[in-house]
Amino acid sequence: MQSFTFHNPTRILFGRGQIAKISREIPAAARVMLTFGGGSIRQNGVYDQIQAALKGREVVEFGGIEPNPTFETLMKAVDKARQERVDFLLAAGGGSVVDGTKFIAAAVPFDGDPWDLCLRHTPPASALPLGAVLTLPATGSESNGYAVITRKSTLEKLSFGHPSLFPCFAVLDPEATFSLPPRQVANGVVDAFVHVMEQYLTYPAEAPLQDRLAESILQTLIEVGPRTLAEPQDYEARASLMWCANLALNGLIGAGVPQDWSTHALGHELTALHGIDHGRTLAILLPNLLWVQREGKRAKLLQFAERVWGLREGSEGVRVEGGIVRTREFFESLGVSTHLEDYNPDRDRAEEIVARLERRGVLPLGERKDLDAAKVREILLLCR
Repeated sequence: MQSFTFHNPTRILFGRGQIAKISREIPAAARVMLTFGGGSIRQNGVYDQIQAALKGREVVEFGGIEPNPTFETLMKAVDKARQERVDFLLAAGGGSVVDGTKFIAAAVPFDGDPWDLCLRHTPPASALPLGAVLTLPATGSESNGYAVITRKSTLEKLSFGHPSLFPCFAVLDPEATFSLPPRQVANGVVDAFVHVMEQYLTYPAEAPLQDRLAESILQTLIEVGPRTLAEPQDYEARASLMWCANLALNGLIGAGVPQDWSTHALGHELTALHGIDHGRTLAILLPNLLWVQREGKRAKLLQFAERVWGLREGSEGVRVEGGIVRTREFFESLGVSTHLEDYNPDRDRAEEIVARLERRGVLPLGERKDLDAAKVREILLLCR
């Protein structure tokens, strides 16, 4: 096991009725900016609950944060936060709203071009404190210090992170997810699943507890993912999904183990260039990436096939392939296509994606830094 430091400062308020408790989590004198997306929080009751909890507080609002939040929209929020002298941010929505709010938190006091937070990974000297009321379990952004931001003008989707961007608290009320469209639920299941895989399916690191924690999250997602789609108001299934998505990326299962974020790196390119939902890009890419990288990942693929999918018969090659096939079938069972052609891409962008990655200096990718330009091309060709 590798050496590590684990610290997660986010206070989790989990379960029914927890939105009512947010007032005690926010300083009494704070000037709060409530951030949200397209307005679904007004329809599902979350907005009214927040207003009741913050009654008597100074609150300004900023709505319209998109899925794959854009730099252009977020800078409008930054300007408003500066004008209104906001000193606390409250994100109400899914991972995109939380990610966008993290950018606002870092950008408001930032001295310079805020895009440098993403493009150059310039660390913020300070950030506004923030909290989150989660309405879509998927990214785990509600209790980590990372975010992904899109810039429309350059068709770039880039990540950044800093310890100051951990939310102070996060409310996880499963009932806030009951009205989600099936597409968003399915995307969330895939996103959480792939978050686990990026930290688990690398190479053995003598970290049996982290492995079994990761495997238990994967098995739970396989169990409750279809239930959340079939029974939208099944509280227990929604609760399990919400907790899985949080644990998938709060730092715990990744402590002391090698990590591979290649699927996400390539997925961000597909979203930026083709406009495909983030979760669906991951479903397209992961099975093909595992196939191309199957030799370097053989030991963990065999472990994954046996422990997660129960595949114990046949040669190693048969079991490796079986685990990858079962993963693809699971995504498809959620209604998520794993073939790029089903999303009507405007053209083949493989060479453009390789060129963009090379220009940023991020190749080679992977836990062994062995995913080079040739392998990226191979994966993208298999995705068709």
